[in-house]
Amino acid sequence: MMDFQVVVLAGGTSRNLVPLVSKEVPKALLPVANRPVLSYVLELLELSNLKDLIVVVEGEEAALRVGGWISGAYVDRLHIEVAAVPEDVGTAGAIRAISHHLTAKDILVVNGDLVSDVPPGAVAAAHRRHDAVVTAMLCSSPVSGLPEGSSGGKDKMKKAGRYNLIGLDHTKQFLLYIATGSEVEKDIRVQKSILRAVGEMEIRADLMDAHLYAFKRSALQEVLDQKDTFHSLKQDVLPYLVRSQLRSEVLLNGAPQAQENATEKVTSQSNHLLLSEILANSSRPSFHEMYAVGPNGTAPVRRTHKCCVYIASNNKYCARLNSIQAYNDINRDVIGEANYLSGYSFSAQNNIIHPSAELGAKTTVGPHCMLGEGSQMGDKCSVKRSVIGRHCRIGSNVKVVNSVVMDHVTIGDGCSIQGSVICSNVQLQDRAVLKDCQVGAGFVVAAGSECKGEALARKEK
Repeated sequence: MMDFQVVVLAGGTSRNLVPLVSKEVPKALLPVANRPVLSYVLELLELSNLKDLIVVVEGEEAALRVGGWISGAYVDRLHIEVAAVPEDVGTAGAIRAISHHLTAKDILVVNGDLVSDVPPGAVAAAHRRHDAVVTAMLCSSPVSGLPEGSSGGKDKMKKAGRYNLIGLDHTKQFLLYIATGSEVEKDIRVQKSILRAVGEMEIRADLMDAHLYAFKRSALQEVLDQKDTFHSLKQDVLPYLVRSQLRSEVLLNGAPQAQENATEKVTSQSNHLLLSEILANSSRPSFHEMYAVGPNGTAPVRRTHKCCVYIASNNKYCARLNSIQAYNDINRDVIGEANYLSGYSFSAQNNIIHPSAELGAKTTVGPHCMLGEGSQMGDKCSVKRSVIGRHCRIGSNVKVVNSVVMDHVTIGDGCSIQGSVICSNVQLQDRAVLKDCQVGAGFVVAAGSECKGEALARKEK
């Protein structure tokens, strides 16, 4: 893999995943199909023969837990250094904090919540091919019908419209414009130098930034050093690199033109002449090649660097576990249509029931389900499109639909669970009914309770 250094940003205890995450279970260790979400990224990297990794975790305690799990699971397979950084430093701050470890020419930065089968090697190869300062992996937006980053439930209305707008050249290899989420409501302002240079730009709202980037290390470090307020790779560093990739030091009639304002109108005759020349040439391979030497052998625009994209094909799976809605969707996908990602062998009934699990009389576990090691179910239970963890004790006449039940959960007789996430060591007493709920670790749901759309959790000490 051409001497890329790999950094995995594994986060800490993400606020928008409460009560699923806690001090005991940092985000990286949240189970997806009964294995930590971080394992999906580590195995994707391993498949690309990337085995020398720095895993960055926010918070000392979370780093210890993640490091403990890694040293058990990957002891002979990968060489992983776990680095703890302060909480809430953001993705840019996390890279800044470990920058003294970065020595390679190019850095691959991957978010630890990515579940995908897109080979990182393909992104790295595109990056090297174009000699880019950054190459971002883009994939189709999630199909759950919710904008990226929304969590479903009560937030659906508030966050509608938070999409990415991405501007590409006609070859769909160069990133010309990016606006994320909250910026999108404003007017779109595009630098004239970019429009002049490309002639046309395709604006896409159907692509998601997968948070997998290849960076030229020297450029990334320069930006992080100069811009010490930058917090996020996606919202600060990437847009900055995109904005600054063509400096508008344009030579018109031999006279240098000052840096131009993005909203200034193109009026002068010479500007029109230049624009028409560019439009006439817009079928050239790419504006970066064209503007290395401008029309007629002049150099009207000084190209400073290239920002590129790698767009994953539509038949690839790509999702980020960045909300509770996404957590539900990914668990369902990994035991359903994308079950090849789970690493498990599915039965003829298209499910996974661990050989040590016990099922009572007339209990059914449907297709696209998973029942973990040592779990026991009573009589007349029904499980549909759900993941049940290890060593759970489930009574009789229990229904579980579209839900995730983590390890060591006790569920009393007659309970009904739909569209919910039940964290480890939870106790549901008899006849509890949950619909679209999240129950934090160790919580006790009283007998006969009926909860809808609630987050139930013990107070953190």
